[in-house]
Amino acid sequence: QLRLVESGGGLVQPGGSLRLSCAASGFSLDYYAIAWFRQAPGKEREGVSCLSRSETSTYYGDSVKGRFTISRDNAKNTVYLQILSLKPEDTGDYYCAAVEDPFGSNCRARQNNYRYWGQGTQVTVSS
Repeated sequence: QLRLVESGGGLVQPGGSLRLSCAASGFSLDYYAIAWFRQAPGKEREGVSCLSRSETSTYYGDSVKGRFTISRDNAKNTVYLQILSLKPEDTGDYYCAAVEDPFGSNCRARQNNYRYWGQGTQVTVSS
């Protein structure tokens, strides 16, 4: 069974940092493009970042550029999202997603681009 499981969320003060993890099981992330999405309370889910299989294509939303870093450790079959300088507007549920990437260049911040999804991890930024 193919699964993605996020972890690492929590309550953080503004200016703090977090590292979210997304562990894959049942398949190897080596062949997949990966992405992080988030959904703030009362808002639609938005693409935060993506990384193609070959790591030649990346994307960061305007609101997170310079603060978020997506990475992958294929040996651990895990995707990460390092978040620095957290702001209250970063509050939301964070989801990882994956899709087969045969050409190695797939990186789109659209939900319908991704086939597999995790259940999400909650991030709350508040003092």
